[in-house]
Parts: sequence; C-alpha cells; structure tokens
Amino acid sequence: MNLLLGIDIGTTATKALLLDPEAGVVAEAERATRLDSPHSGWAEEDPEEWWMNVCSVTRELTSNVDVAGVGVTGMVPCTLLLDAHDRPLRRSMQQNDARSVKEIAELRRRLADSRILERTGSAVTQQSAGPRLLWLAQHEPDVWRRARSIVGSYDYITMRLSGERNVEQNWALETGMLDLETGSWAPDIIEASGATLALLPPIRRPESVVGRVTASAAAETGLRVGVPLVAGTADHIGATFAAGVLDDGDVLLKLGGAGDIMLAIDEPLVDERLYLDFHLLPERYVVSGCMATSGSLVRWFQRELADGKALDQLDREAELAGAGSGGVVALPYFLGEKTPLNDPDARGAFVGLHLNQTRGHLYRAVLESIAFGFRHHLDVLRELGHPLNRARISDGGARSPLWTQIIADVLDIELEKVRLRSGSAFAAAFLAGLGVGVFRDWREVERFVAVSATVKPHPRDVYECNYQIYRSLYPALKTVLS
Repeated sequence: MNLLLGIDIGTTATKALLLDPEAGVVAEAERATRLDSPHSGWAEEDPEEWWMNVCSVTRELTSNVDVAGVGVTGMVPCTLLLDAHDRPLRRSMQQNDARSVKEIAELRRRLADSRILERTGSAVTQQSAGPRLLWLAQHEPDVWRRARSIVGSYDYITMRLSGERNVEQNWALETGMLDLETGSWAPDIIEASGATLALLPPIRRPESVVGRVTASAAAETGLRVGVPLVAGTADHIGATFAAGVLDDGDVLLKLGGAGDIMLAIDEPLVDERLYLDFHLLPERYVVSGCMATSGSLVRWFQRELADGKALDQLDREAELAGAGSGGVVALPYFLGEKTPLNDPDARGAFVGLHLNQTRGHLYRAVLESIAFGFRHHLDVLRELGHPLNRARISDGGARSPLWTQIIADVLDIELEKVRLRSGSAFAAAFLAGLGVGVFRDWREVERFVAVSATVKPHPRDVYECNYQIYRSLYPALKTVLS
C-alpha cells in the first residue's frame, strides 16, 4: 500500500496524517506546540519541540505501515538560524514576530532605490526576513556570528529527516529575498539585510524530491531508511490547494492561529498591502493577506478573560449578545498587524464599552473584528479589479457555526465549509505522492475535496455601521496606541 505521510509544523500544534491515494486520509495525530512571547511583539518557538513532536506523531501513525513518501509543511516565513552542524542557535522567530520595527525602517532606507515591491512581490514589512536578520546581528551578535544557514520551519524538519539542506520556493519568496525577475536569491537584498548568499540554501519546487530518510532519523521517527522526502510547502499555500482553490477567482479564508485570505490568480499581482506566493499548480499564483492574530486572539480571550471556558460556551454567550456586539468594536491587532496595514506598532483595543455589556459582547466583538479584517482585504482586492468567483473557509475556526455565519454576513458572500481538517498536512502528503509518482496530475486533488456545508449570508446594517467604525479606529488611535 502506497501510504503517504504529511506533516504540518503549525503555530499551535504539530499535525500529521497518512494519506491513502485511493481512500483518502486514514489516520491523523497531533501534538501541541508552545508559542513564547517573552516581550511585547515577540513570537518564538522551540525547534527541538517541533522535532520531538514529529518523532512522536510519526511513530504513532507509522508503527505498522510502510510509507512511500513524506512531505512537510509549516508556517512562513518563520526564520531559524543554524550553526555549522545544522543545530538551531536559538528559538525561531515566528512569522508574526513584530520586534524588528526600527530594522524595517532601516532596510527600507537601504533599499529605497531597488524596486523591492516589483522584484520580490512584497514590500519590506514585519513579514520580511531581512529586518529580523538585522535585529539578530545587532542584538544577538554572538549568535549571528555562529550562523551558517537560515531556513524555515518545514525546511528544518525536512533537513532533520534527510540530512540535506534546501528551502522551498514559497519560504524563499516570503522572506522578501527572492528576485521574481531572476527566479533566484537577490544578492543586493541579502547584503542589505546584513547576510551573505552563503547563508541561504538552494531553492526547490514543492514536489521535488530533496532527500531520503537517514538512518539516524529513522531510529528516532520509526520511518524506514531511504523513504523519499519532497521539499514541501508553506502551510497557507498547502491549505489553499487542499481546499480545491485552483482557478482564477477562487478564494480561501483560513481561520487558524492567524487569519489568512488566499485568492488564486493566473498572473502575478503586486501591491504593497498584500503578499504574493506561488500556487502549487505550476504557472499560477496566490495573492494573499495575513492578519497577525485570529485563532490566537480567540485563545488569548479564552485563557485570560474567560477562565478557560469552552469555546462552544463562549459562542453561546456571543450569540445572546446579538449582531453588532451591543456597540462594542474590537481591533484585533494584538501582535501588530500584517496585511493590509503592515504596521507592527498597531495595537488591539475594545471600544464602545459600558456597564451593561457582558463577556459575550466582548467575545462576539473579537469574532466580528476578524470578519472585519477579512472585509478590509476583500475591499482591497475589489479595488485592484479582482472579484471573487467561489469562496471557501477552513481550519479550526470554521468549526464554529456562529463565527462562520458572522463572516458570511459581514462579507455578504456565500461560504463553502471545507471538511478536510488538516489541509496543510494533506497537501504535504499529496506533494509527496507527486514526487514519488503515486499521483500523476495536480487536479487529482479534487477527488479529496469535500464541502460539508454552505453558509448563506444574511447582511445586517449593524455590521456595515460597525465596519466603518472599525476602519476609522486604527488611524484615530494610532498616535496614542503605538
């Protein structure tokens, strides 16, 4: 049996699944991951925890089966420094890390005449790796001097499994150091970031076989020695593919730790308010937005303001609060904000509070704020001449009927819920299948896409009113909250 293993190095958990090319997903496993924020704006994780999780889930899933290929996916552009022996020199700097404020300004100054947006597809923002490298060189010079390579989360796990150092093309693009015009690393951008070309490994396509499981990795994971590994892909791009978002105008809303919106397009679209990625389908692209917090803000509220109450109970309280949250409007910028603001100094807020409001009003305001963030992105896309064809929604937050209805209502669009839970891990397994020849065509993925429900919108005037308030709050509060 040609079972395929997909692994997802996620922000809140390491997930893995086994994919049967005929029957679909036959087993899944998950281990929690800790996100550390020791200072305001910091977001870090322990790569050794990722590896221990990978060993654990792999042993659980593959103890009695043979695996034909492995693919790994993960958050981007997580930045990880390795020493001469490929060991992490420090914890990762996560994709939503917002500490490099001064360095963003410095790199923009250094690259002012370099046509960065046109060449890389993205502006220099907190998403870019360059400012983080400048920060590390200044604040952790001993670590920086010992660095011998820079990789992402899933590239690191693939390297631990195979002993081969490569990076996948979407991680490279998301760093802001890949030149779209040449298809390779941009030496001038790397130099301006304080790095050297020698620190950046070769770039590979997602389905490319980049190595095989080593004896030492097999001993720790239980995998067979010699199993092929593919380069894998970014988690949000994998999720887009797994949801069947394949054609121009298809869009996916992803309610994970962050809030992602991905639109499939036939031609590259460059705008400083958005990110550009490669679609898994060759010669196609994804224009995307990423809000720094989504599910992570929900979890913060659950932990800090709700004594750990179950999310379904909080949903019931929010439903009683009613549309519009009794006039409370929240800003979800608890880790700064990525797109479309690109402001690491942005801060969260609750506005419109009075004494007769409850926890349910505040929680619903959080859910509505994420919906307003998606609406902001759709307004930008429509402004750029990209209307939607078909909209789908996935990931943990999509399991909440209330939250998905709020989003459908705020956006005034019909949403298709995609049933596949671990979309990114599924895509990694599918890529492994392509790499080893189990699958022959990209569109075979459509056999596995299942829509569990369709959510029809019920537009409400109160949402339109609160959305306008939401849009006005960031500029009004910027000077006092930054």
